[in-house]
Amino acid sequence: MINKFKLLFFYIIFSTIWIVLTDNIIVYLNIPKEILIIFQNIKGFIFVIITSIFIYYLILKKEAYESEKAENNKLHILINSMVDFVNFKDGEGRWIEANDFALKLFQVENVNYRGKTDAELAEYTKFYGDALRYCETSDEQAWLHGTASRCIEEIPMPDGTVKTFDTIKIPSFSDLGERKELVVMGRDVTEKVLAENKLAESEQKYKSLFEFNPELVYMIDIQGRLIKANEHFYRCTGYEINQFLNQSILPIISRKDRSKVFKAFIEVIHGNNPWINEEIEIVTKNNIKKVLRCTAVPMIINDKTVGAIGYAADITKEKETEELLRKTEKLSVVGELAASVAHEIRNPLTSIKGFIQMMQSSTKTKENDLYYKIMLDELERINIIASELLVLSKPQKIKFQEKDINILLSDVYSLLESEANLHNVLLKVETNDLLPKINCEPNQLKQLFINLIKNSIEASSKNIIVSLSMFDDHSISLVFTDDGCGIEEKRLKHLGEPFYSMKEKGTGLGLTVSYRIVEFHNGEIKISSEVNQGTKVQIILPVRR
Repeated sequence: MINKFKLLFFYIIFSTIWIVLTDNIIVYLNIPKEILIIFQNIKGFIFVIITSIFIYYLILKKEAYESEKAENNKLHILINSMVDFVNFKDGEGRWIEANDFALKLFQVENVNYRGKTDAELAEYTKFYGDALRYCETSDEQAWLHGTASRCIEEIPMPDGTVKTFDTIKIPSFSDLGERKELVVMGRDVTEKVLAENKLAESEQKYKSLFEFNPELVYMIDIQGRLIKANEHFYRCTGYEINQFLNQSILPIISRKDRSKVFKAFIEVIHGNNPWINEEIEIVTKNNIKKVLRCTAVPMIINDKTVGAIGYAADITKEKETEELLRKTEKLSVVGELAASVAHEIRNPLTSIKGFIQMMQSSTKTKENDLYYKIMLDELERINIIASELLVLSKPQKIKFQEKDINILLSDVYSLLESEANLHNVLLKVETNDLLPKINCEPNQLKQLFINLIKNSIEASSKNIIVSLSMFDDHSISLVFTDDGCGIEEKRLKHLGEPFYSMKEKGTGLGLTVSYRIVEFHNGEIKISSEVNQGTKVQIILPVRR
């Protein structure tokens, strides 16, 4: 745009030349007076038109220029106030306008960039030369795309870091389809990308911790509903996760632990107190009881507790091992007691028994006979206890033999039939001639059968049935069933422990001996019972030890 002062100067020069030149022409041509008036009018009219054009250009165009300049200033202020880099290019890729951010980014703030292409500007900045030359390739893709396109560009920084820009390129074309202008805007999303990468990394770690944890990991919302769990939920409970999603898991918890779990949940959610290494019992889909060691901590998002997250480890086998060790420890104590005391008891016991029998034969009175009988019975009871203690002492070398289990049971039946009749008990042994002979110590098995049948007789049974069958290809099964008083569930888990007895005069060693005999034979014993319904004992013995 020509400066207004230059326009004024040109106007004065032109006016002066016009007046002098036209007046001299009139004098030189010696135009008649009549025509001179017409010529002067035409000259004046032409001068008015030229003056009007000048005034229009000087005043009206000046306003347009001022308006355009103001708009350009606004645009300049606008693009420089943006946190993004902004760049305007013409159809040939020459820079028209750019904000300070873009100039500083490519280190061309001191370069007269207008009218230069990216390749030309690359010569002014060694570090960003390759980046600027790449822009031409990227711009060409935007032109070919024809509409606004978006891409992620990474630009290296002098300090060795890399900035990531979310770049938008908007091409515009003339009515004839010629390239007109390309607007390039890029936003620095480096921190956003880093945050997203950290979030993705955190999510991956969380997923690894959650999905691949060797223990059950679970999430519960503030209403106590299961919202997430890993695959160990199925392994622990037998239920598919979908069966309990958005539902309470209390039905899985044993009744005796439900109140405990509920109180713990309230404490975690409302008291923000973690629940650490607490043991609870659950009932699986197959109605099997398991013990889990659970930990739960509050799940806090934006300083607000939204639920609980925790893990649970199946310690059922661990508890069974502890119980087995506890029983083994008791057996060890009993063994030591048996080894050191049993023989010492029997020696004086024999002497006392002999003297009592001698006194009984020398003083024959009805009253004394009663006393002697009581003393002899009690001494015999002591002798039986000593014998049982000897069985529980350190294992001795046992000679196993091939025996028919039917014959062993028949011998026991013959031995106990009279005692069963004395207590009005119907004892029935269902033999099975199809069973193979088993490798066993016959005397120990007889003692085992006697202990079990005697227990049934003493449990006020009316009917006792012993049945034999094959358990599998390598084992046989003996089932002792009675209809006696039964055993409470809480007492069942203590059966077999030394000195644990429900009988008034029981030693608590009979079942301990029975368990030990089964153990010697590498077998298994299972006891189930219901109060006032009876008891069922299953013995599984291998055919070949």
